[in-house]
Amino acid sequence: MPTLNLFTNVPVDAVVASDILKDATKAVAKIIGKPESYVMIVLNGAVPVAFAGTEEPAAYGELISIGGLGPSVNGKLSSTIADILETKLSIDSSRFYIKFYDVERSFFGFNGSTF
Repeated sequence: MPTLNLFTNVPVDAVVASDILKDATKAVAKIIGKPESYVMIVLNGAVPVAFAGTEEPAAYGELISIGGLGPSVNGKLSSTIADILETKLSIDSSRFYIKFYDVERSFFGFNGSTF
């Protein structure tokens, strides 16, 4: 159920995308404490993004989860996802925002129902 949506203005080729998806899945699962089989990562590359008035490499993320989030966990997630984006796409961590949503079960659909 943890879902990480990532948007970046950097074009992402298939090999790099696969690496990011794998690394982010493992990181989110480990840090939140949920099985990898529950984690979804959505990566959108080459999206028009301006940050601080420039179109230099930048990214925005949203992480939605049913529980497992909080100040210390969010800090670890922010740092880890920023590291992945810096390593794989050369996006400086100062050009990355991430928003966290801790939602109730009834607000998350799966398999034609809600959790």
